[in-house]
Amino acid sequence: MDSPQPAPSKFSYLVGIGVTHSIAPFMHNHIFRSLGHADWHFQAQECATVEEAMALFRAPTFSGGAVVTMPYKRTIMAHLDGLDEPAVKLGACNNVYRAADGALRGTNTDWRGVLGCLVGASVSGRGKPAAIIGAGGASRAAVYALHAELGCSTIYIVNRDEGEVQELADECRRVYGGGLALVHVRQVKQVATLPERPFYVVGTVPDAEPTTPEEVEVHAIVEAFLAAPGESTEKGVLLDMCFKPRRTRFLKAAARHGWTTVEGTEIIGHQIQEQYRLWCGEEASRRLPVEEAWAVLRRAAEASPAINF
Repeated sequence: MDSPQPAPSKFSYLVGIGVTHSIAPFMHNHIFRSLGHADWHFQAQECATVEEAMALFRAPTFSGGAVVTMPYKRTIMAHLDGLDEPAVKLGACNNVYRAADGALRGTNTDWRGVLGCLVGASVSGRGKPAAIIGAGGASRAAVYALHAELGCSTIYIVNRDEGEVQELADECRRVYGGGLALVHVRQVKQVATLPERPFYVVGTVPDAEPTTPEEVEVHAIVEAFLAAPGESTEKGVLLDMCFKPRRTRFLKAAARHGWTTVEGTEIIGHQIQEQYRLWCGEEASRRLPVEEAWAVLRRAAEASPAINF
């Protein structure tokens, strides 16, 4: 009698462009082993198009869970069978899962990562003004965490592209109504005129040496936010969602001015509870080896030559 054949491997993915440096597979594969999924494998997969990503999700080897990153957080939405409220509200999807009926659905858990990082660093900023660097797809998660969860009714936007800011403002008016004031800070001289400096600052753009006048101005504005006048001025929290490198220019600037800093790798860990509830079910999410997962994530961050430079 033939011996039973082993079950075929199943794959979960991080899809996007420029993802091969990701440290997430170490953590997710540890979680899979801990939950008894020895034949499941999480891998970072470069996808030149959003269609390539969808082909992975439609394949029979797909385990039913995936993370979506730049540049597909918005374009992936039109290709899925359905969207959960967070993805619709934020206008961006970073998490794909197979629902009980077999449909591929999208949601957004980025905001949970942002919120976890900010609250873990300090809760003193609840209700105070905040600032977001950038106005692209990742900024939506920051807006939700800051306004809907932390009650920040004024958010300063630092971004070189006026059109992106206008698009973000239009979306926020539709989603949040008149309770949120987005203020586009275009020039460093505006900072001195603001009634109150931000307590939370969230970076949502890639780390790069500023070269154009617009880019130089963005960095000057952030520097002015961080260099609040007066020794008694309360220092806030700067989270940079970018983590290539781990210590970005904005994080280094914040540290120089005595701010609390949170690197972007931490965002990964704060999302796992909800991710695994969707990927593996309620019971599995309650068995998550949370402390072990965090330890694996942080060791991978420390050891990665791709993000430590």
